[in-house]
Amino acid sequence: MARVALPLVAVLSLNASPLEVGLLAAAQSVATLVLGLPSGVWVDRWRRRRVMVVSDASRFVLLSAIPLLWSLGLLNMTIMYGIALLLGCAQVFNDVADQTYLPDLVAKESLPDGNSKLQMVRSAGFGIGPTIGGAIVQAVGAPLTMMAMAISALGSAISLSLIKSPDPRPERHESRGLVKDVGEGLSFLMREPVMRINIIVSAATTLCVSGVLALGVIFLADTVDLAPGVIGLVLVGGGIGGVLSGLLGKRLVDRYGTARITWFPLIVTSPFALLLPMTEADWRVSFYIITSAMITFGMTLFSIGALTYRQNVTPSNLLGRVNAASQFITWGMVPLGGLLGGVLATHLTVRGALWVLMTGKVLAAVPILWSPLVHVRDFDQIQANS
Repeated sequence: MARVALPLVAVLSLNASPLEVGLLAAAQSVATLVLGLPSGVWVDRWRRRRVMVVSDASRFVLLSAIPLLWSLGLLNMTIMYGIALLLGCAQVFNDVADQTYLPDLVAKESLPDGNSKLQMVRSAGFGIGPTIGGAIVQAVGAPLTMMAMAISALGSAISLSLIKSPDPRPERHESRGLVKDVGEGLSFLMREPVMRINIIVSAATTLCVSGVLALGVIFLADTVDLAPGVIGLVLVGGGIGGVLSGLLGKRLVDRYGTARITWFPLIVTSPFALLLPMTEADWRVSFYIITSAMITFGMTLFSIGALTYRQNVTPSNLLGRVNAASQFITWGMVPLGGLLGGVLATHLTVRGALWVLMTGKVLAAVPILWSPLVHVRDFDQIQANS
C-alpha cells in the first residue's frame, strides 16, 4: 500500500514535483545503504521479536503523524522526507529481525515450511497491496489512507506481542567494534561455499530483474501500447508466481528435498525470461505474464531454500549479521539495476534493453550448477559431508 499511498500524499496533497517524488522514494531506500550492515550487529545483540514489535510501533507512530499533520495544515515535503527516511530505517530492522527470529520460533525441520508460508504472505501483500492502496486513496484520500496503513502496523505489533513462545535473549558475544562485527558476518557469508554461490546468483538476478522492473511500465505503455487497465492486469503475474511457490513450497520440499528445490526450479524457469521482450499487444501479451510468474516462482523457491540453508548453518549469534549482509548485497543491486536499465534503453531501445537484461537473467542462474547443492537431496547431507 505504501508504494502507492506515500507518493500520492506528496502529489495530491502537497503538489510535489517529479523530482520531489523521486527524492521521497530515495529517502525510503537510503536506510538500506546506511543501516543494512550495522542492523545485523544490533539484531544479534537484542531480542528479535522485540525489535520487530518496536519497528511496527515506530511505523504506527510515523504513519499516523501524516494525516494528523495534514489536518493541522503542518505537513510539508521536508517532513515527508523525514518520515520516509525513518520508515525505511524501521523496515530494515524489521526485515533482518524477521529472518533471524524464525529459527527461535519453529523447529529446524519446520524452517522450509515456515519460510514458504511467510513468502506466500509477502507475495500476496506485494501483489494486492498497491491495488488496495489505490482503491482506498480513491475512496478516502491519500492522507487518510496512511491511517489505514498505521492501523495495520499496530495490528502487526499486537500480533507479534501475542506469540506465546519465549523471545530468548541472544547469546552474548564479545564485541570487537562495529566494523569488525559487521566484517565477521560478511566473512562467514562469503566463506561458506553454498552461501557464497547463492549470494552471487541472487545479486546477479536482482541486478537484471531490477532493470526490467524499472523499464516495465514504459515498455508496456509506450512500446507495446497497452491501456493502463491492461497494464495493471499484466503486472500481477509476479504476485501469482510468488503465491504459488509459497503454497507449494512444503509439498515440493517433502517430495524432492530441500537442496533440489533450491536450485532445480531456478534453472528450469530461467529460460522463460526470453519470452518477455517478445511481448506484443495481441495474444503475445501473455508472454509478459508467463515470464513474470515463472521467474518469480523459481526465484521464490530459490530464496526460500537459500534463507533456510543460512538459518541452518549459521550460528545463532551470527545469524543477524549474515542475514543483514545478504540483504545488503542483494538489495544493493536494485538501484544499480534501475540505472543499468536506463542506460541500456538510452543506447539501444527499451525492447533491446530488455533482451540484454533477460539474457543476463538466464546467465545469472548458471553459477548454481557449481554449487554443492546439485549433488545432494537435502541440506543435511552437505553439512554431514563438511
